[in-house]
Amino acid sequence: MDKMIWHLMQCHIIFLKIKMKENKNINKNIHHKSYIKVIIVEFTQDTRADIIKEKRRRKQMSSSTKTGRKLRKRFKKELPFHLMLLPAVVMVVLFKYIPMAGLSIAFQDYSPLYSIFEQEWCGWENFKYIFSLSTFPRVIYNTLFIAIMKIVAGIIVPVTVALLLNEVRNIVYKRTLQTIVYLPHFISWVALAGIFLDVLGMDGIVNNFLATIGLNRVYFLGDEKVFPFTMVVTDTWKTFGWNTIVYLAAITGISPALYEAAALDGAGRFRQILHVAIPGILPIVLLMTVLSIGNVLRAGFDQIFNLYSPLVYSTGDIIDTFVYRMGILGAQFGPATAVGLFQSVVSCVLIVAGYWAAEKFAGYQVF
Repeated sequence: MDKMIWHLMQCHIIFLKIKMKENKNINKNIHHKSYIKVIIVEFTQDTRADIIKEKRRRKQMSSSTKTGRKLRKRFKKELPFHLMLLPAVVMVVLFKYIPMAGLSIAFQDYSPLYSIFEQEWCGWENFKYIFSLSTFPRVIYNTLFIAIMKIVAGIIVPVTVALLLNEVRNIVYKRTLQTIVYLPHFISWVALAGIFLDVLGMDGIVNNFLATIGLNRVYFLGDEKVFPFTMVVTDTWKTFGWNTIVYLAAITGISPALYEAAALDGAGRFRQILHVAIPGILPIVLLMTVLSIGNVLRAGFDQIFNLYSPLVYSTGDIIDTFVYRMGILGAQFGPATAVGLFQSVVSCVLIVAGYWAAEKFAGYQVF
């Protein structure tokens, strides 16, 4: 590159000398050598600036080319994984996003005789109607009460069981217990409902045991005061095994050096649990708690629908079952959709707030 610049400069100097000889009107006070030096300096600066610009342009082109090659190579490498995700994406689009067009029913005076595009719009009338119902505040209260109780029990019980399992030293016995507490998680509520109807019935095993020890029989599934707590206990029994495995994995991730240091300081097993294990899993507990905030208005339709009856509507009727009875049984599709949309909007806000709190307090970033 430097040789090329030098040759260009020589050619330019020769050209200037010829011009100076031909042009007799040039001011003789200007020495031709100094004039040539000025021209050389200007020419060198301009040429070097052009060369620098050209180098930068080529460098940018090469970097963009390398980036494009890397992206193509990465895409080819990850293509099988994208193809594996494709069926799931198609299912979500077909069964989650496309049906969202039906949310317009919440703002329509819906009739099954016509499509959703041929309905008469009624604005916010369906929402005004549901909020004017005397039973709707009670349904909201029942949902919040049962859901919050489930969230609290779903944290305390798994943490306690995980701490106890961590103290078991017999590996075979420990794994057997893990399997036993984890197994109910995979059983459907349809199957469990039949089991609980027999076990918790007036002539069931539980009431027979209560009668044996001299206590009164309890109608667990028919007493409106007992029914919400029955739902919480049965749901906790079914689901606590999943969270137990999560917390147990968090406990095993705690450094053994911390337990050894606590033992050297004279701490017993209980003190080690209190001052080492619990602080070690506290971020995971906080994370699981924050992520469960979005379920505040979802108290569990499968469970309650299969276990409740008109006797316990006053304390057991939640938003999901209320929507079912209003929409499917009562054919009030517009108000039922309005209730469902209200539930979804509130849940979405709570989920966003939960993810924000998870990132702020637990350092967990979702997106």
